[in-house]
Amino acid sequence: MPYFTQETLDFLAGIRANNSKEWFEPRKAFYQEQVFAPLKALGDALFEPYQDMPEMIHKASRIYKDANFPPYLHYRDTLWIYILREAMYWSRSPLLFFEIAPEGARFGFRIGSPAPAFMAYFRGQLESDPAPFLEILHTMEKQGIELTGDEYKRPKPCKNDELLRFFKLKSITAQAELPPGDILFSDALVPRIREVYETVFPLHEYLSELMVSHAVSQAAASAEKSAATEAPVILAPKEDFMW
Repeated sequence: MPYFTQETLDFLAGIRANNSKEWFEPRKAFYQEQVFAPLKALGDALFEPYQDMPEMIHKASRIYKDANFPPYLHYRDTLWIYILREAMYWSRSPLLFFEIAPEGARFGFRIGSPAPAFMAYFRGQLESDPAPFLEILHTMEKQGIELTGDEYKRPKPCKNDELLRFFKLKSITAQAELPPGDILFSDALVPRIREVYETVFPLHEYLSELMVSHAVSQAAASAEKSAATEAPVILAPKEDFMW
């Protein structure tokens, strides 16, 4: 049975045009039964291949927005599923995602708002050993999935022309898209998403390992700095005389 229908997208478009409790409340049952329940079921299905991996979790978003963050609206008009290793800051972590909006769906890999220090570390790794990353990228591009992301206003300095486009990125995305209809509204949706996940998962693992390596290097640097700034220990003199 399909997870979504045109009515799903029409509902999200209605939220976008009428983001108010007055519009939502009469349609709340539809949301719970025809939008959130299928989204959660899809999340469970997509998580199956990763459920035995250490620390991997998944979550389906609810429609209610956090009122503490802009834009200050009542409801989301884009809903998502995330699959990732448990982390404090999801937006800074490598994850697999699925999003559905009035325009259709998109899914794949993302680090939405990585820490600038991590991106600097990533660029350093590319300069010193680009082969593993470029091999992953080549495999993805053969499957029609390109690496994109938000860009800095000024690209970071790069001595290798082949790597220059990656030095422009301040976030990383590799995704596929589905318009309304056809696969999005059919039983072929899960196999298609899994196919893309399988293609981008090596990138997920590469950047996850890089993030761990970066955290370790940061901890070591912090410990070294702390040791260097500690007050010297004053030892008692060997001779027996007054201080």
